[in-house]
Amino acid sequence: MTPETLPTIAFIGLGIMGGPMAGHLLAAGYTVHLHSRTRAKAAAQIEAGGIWHDDPSEAASLADIIITMVGLPSDVEELYLAPGGLLDRARPNAVLIDMTTSTPSLAVRIAAEAEARGLRALDAPVSGGPAGAQTARLSIMVGGNADAFDAVLPVLQRMGTNIVRQGGPGAGQHTKMSNQIVIAGNMLGAAEGLAYATAAGLDPERVLQSIGTGAAASFLLNALGPRMLKGDFAPGFMIQHFVKDMTIARDESMTRGLDLKGLKVALEQYLMLVEKHLESEGTQALIKVY
Repeated sequence: MTPETLPTIAFIGLGIMGGPMAGHLLAAGYTVHLHSRTRAKAAAQIEAGGIWHDDPSEAASLADIIITMVGLPSDVEELYLAPGGLLDRARPNAVLIDMTTSTPSLAVRIAAEAEARGLRALDAPVSGGPAGAQTARLSIMVGGNADAFDAVLPVLQRMGTNIVRQGGPGAGQHTKMSNQIVIAGNMLGAAEGLAYATAAGLDPERVLQSIGTGAAASFLLNALGPRMLKGDFAPGFMIQHFVKDMTIARDESMTRGLDLKGLKVALEQYLMLVEKHLESEGTQALIKVY
């Protein structure tokens, strides 16, 4: 396809994840209309040819595909459902893709409101962190209409390598909750295992050499374990965002009669760090609890 035949995109939310993701679309030749709360965050994308808008709805009104990557479910609700928001201003037949980790119920509501307006909406949260965003190797979990998914798949493939439609509206968000529940358990295991090794008088770095290639091995253990031991708590994924995700997962599980004890323990431990005003540190700061 030439730039003249590619769909026009609006990308809203250019933080640590959204910025690189929008950059990949620009590099692929798409016309991308940009908005973020802070224009400075869009500097690299503007330099690469992105078109800045002070109003997110204005950017959306010019696009065939609208992508959002913001912080909280409340941000998503305001963007999409407020009077004059994205659903009110989107072009007929536009596809709206929310890639924020948000609540499944909100994704269902947005999809229904979109359909009533002759639009299509997908929920498509991601996993892979900043490194995955920068290298376009994200795992993208999609919920929504199959035809809409097929229509935007080439765009999603510019940002990720593992892209799976999980089902109807909300299915992407439910899948992301499963992802975060598994991460919560892994983070507890990594922190507690290293805390035990230290208390037992072992060299925890040497312990990592052994357990990092055995049955206990995981991406999180091998990527974040060394950072725990070095006291490197710079965020890849901030504690405050993980607490938000775990809270959604806890609430969703409770509505289904599930008592996920590991998730609850992890959330309690991370909330202890929030109480100590460490919410902007990376999730590997969990080691500080021990």
